[in-house]
Amino acid sequence: MWKKEEPRSQGVTENAGGISSPSSPAPLGRDVSTNLPTSGHGAACISQGIRIKGEVTGSEDLFLDGHFEGKLNLTNNASVTIGPNGEVKADILAREVIVRGRVDGKIMGRERIQLWSTSNVAGDLQTERLSIEDGAVLRGRVEIETGRPIKQVETKSAAAATATGGAVSVSSGTAAN
Repeated sequence: MWKKEEPRSQGVTENAGGISSPSSPAPLGRDVSTNLPTSGHGAACISQGIRIKGEVTGSEDLFLDGHFEGKLNLTNNASVTIGPNGEVKADILAREVIVRGRVDGKIMGRERIQLWSTSNVAGDLQTERLSIEDGAVLRGRVEIETGRPIKQVETKSAAAATATGGAVSVSSGTAAN
């Protein structure tokens, strides 16, 4: 049977979930803070318990706390955060990469890579800036690309080896400029 729809007041709009839009006043008896955000600047979230296999591309920030296998490519100014429960077997490309969980694969952070104390990374890192907290585990190569040419400092042993035609091996060094 058809029922005539009652006209709604113009001050309140409701979507299918029964939650008013942020631009409208909240219905009586409902707290405004319970409204869902509709901002396009919030990070997408892959929560714990979610498993994804394949390729993820996008241009918005991403928080990944589940399992992911494949390739992750975020363009523009997007950043990716691997949460403490995140397990990723993928190559990652983003402006900024923050690792709090486990990553197996190459990480390319155009501007910055942060490894928290809870992180465990097996793979090569390529970035302009790198931050590693005490307790973080990293197995792989680190390549810092600042856009500046690398200055080679000639040491006494290198000068002596060059004079004698020998080779010099370096057993340790620092990443500081």
